[in-house]
Amino acid sequence: MKTITLRGIDDETAATLKKQAKQSRTSVNATVLNLIRESIGLDKKKRTRIYNDLDNLAGGWSQEDEQEFNKTTRLFTKIDEELWT
Repeated sequence: MKTITLRGIDDETAATLKKQAKQSRTSVNATVLNLIRESIGLDKKKRTRIYNDLDNLAGGWSQEDEQEFNKTTRLFTKIDEELWT
């Protein structure tokens, strides 16, 4: 492994790298290495953005929706004894 020294890192960049390292629970060195590998295409960029635009479509049933679903699908919980004898 090679060692490379970076010079001229401004305060804002250093602070942002430290913050990102803390958030990802890694060292600043590991964070910089990951960013370099991602930026030159050696690693895929990890998805860090969380989208909430479809939340109302998934898991957003009302009490009435749940009751109607349970009523409609209740038939599927019964075992047909004739099929198993």
